[in-house]
Amino acid sequence: MKVAVIGTGYVGITTGVTLAYAGHHVTCVDVNPAKLALLKAGKAPIYEPGLEELMALAAERLAFTDSYAEAVPEADVIFIAVGTPPLPDGNPDLQYLQAAAAGIGEHLGDHFTVVVNKSTVPIGSGNWVEALVHEAFEASSRGDSRVAGRSKLSQERLAVASNPEFLREGSALHDSLYPDRVVVGAEDQRALETLYTLYRPILEQTFTAPSFIPRPEGLQAVPFIATDLTSAELIKYSANAFLALKISFINEIANLAERVGADVTQIAKGIGLDARIGTRFLQAGIGWGGSCFGKDTAALVATAQDYGLSMPIVEAAREVNYRQRERIVEKLLAELKILKGRTIGLLGLAFKPNTDDLRDAPALDIARRLLERGARVRVHDPVAMENTRREHPHLALSYCETPEQVAEEADALVLVTEWAVYRELPWESIARRMRRAVLVDGRNFLDRSQMAGLGFRYVGIGLNPLEPQPVRVEG
Repeated sequence: MKVAVIGTGYVGITTGVTLAYAGHHVTCVDVNPAKLALLKAGKAPIYEPGLEELMALAAERLAFTDSYAEAVPEADVIFIAVGTPPLPDGNPDLQYLQAAAAGIGEHLGDHFTVVVNKSTVPIGSGNWVEALVHEAFEASSRGDSRVAGRSKLSQERLAVASNPEFLREGSALHDSLYPDRVVVGAEDQRALETLYTLYRPILEQTFTAPSFIPRPEGLQAVPFIATDLTSAELIKYSANAFLALKISFINEIANLAERVGADVTQIAKGIGLDARIGTRFLQAGIGWGGSCFGKDTAALVATAQDYGLSMPIVEAAREVNYRQRERIVEKLLAELKILKGRTIGLLGLAFKPNTDDLRDAPALDIARRLLERGARVRVHDPVAMENTRREHPHLALSYCETPEQVAEEADALVLVTEWAVYRELPWESIARRMRRAVLVDGRNFLDRSQMAGLGFRYVGIGLNPLEPQPVRVEG
């Protein structure tokens, strides 16, 4: 099939490359010249393991352009995968979605086409996008003598569907090739049939698995969930909100565990092995960040308010999550007593490992709070430092090329992002470099007994305290 993808952000580029690898002919549209230059050169504009390798394997079926006229007229399926960043009131900013719908309407071909909302959009956006496509089509037709008398777009030629994504940054290609489920919502049966055909290689797992993204053992088929438009839109918000609830719940339990002398990691294991609960998303720590959970929970609350409803559970999950970032500062205060003039090192800037994404990253929030209290803040991240310099030039951070430089004469280190490389650091040497060997493990990622044995004052999240360890203090 011929596919157009409008937008080459995280969702758009992953969708386009995956479908091209599965055998379809895909044209991706983006108006950013720098990003297009990278893509045409076979380079990924984001950090995602395996993306450039998969782009190379799918290159003969993958094209990039800034022209709707090149991508839209021949397409059987058109994905809208543009950004919908949050507005101050929690509602998403839909200007890019509106522009994409207009561009599609102006260039729509003569055959049956399915326009798919892949962006996370407010409930009811499917109907709105359909109206926008119709309006743009009619406006362009009135000004085009070649289509005189065809100012109405018949239902025989257009259907709108919702196809939410459930990607984890850092594992996006795995989640695209081997998804838990594919959800499609549409009112037109032909749209459902078209999208089933589009996804058939993935649903039936008939494609050859890339060597660097092996197929999970035993996976033979992927469930296809067909719903109405509105239900598909609400499934996306509901899924992210529920995962956010699990994380905030275990963080709230972690706070209590510290007070009563319990160990939240044992608690998480004890409740997670209950099949009704599950072990995933029960890791206590700094909390969630990124492009989805914060934005989607805010949008869900805002949508409920539009209908005269409140969502106190979701609101509480948001409050608990953002409170965790302040608790890291409180833990540092408890250890150092005074932050003004202290040197604090942050290990990890991206909101999670295996990505360079800084959207709603806890590290940036923690850094701001420390700077406001007069601390000097050093930072390191394996891939996200350049993005931080570019996107947050106002933050007075000291960027270090190595974790060892971060630790030099530091009063404390905070492990913010659980990059695998941080587990293998020469921690004994790092402890000797520090003025005070205080280590706040914001992800309970490191072996605390080992760290304590190396001389660190180890502080985790929701853990019963170890016996105090000697720390080096000079001056």
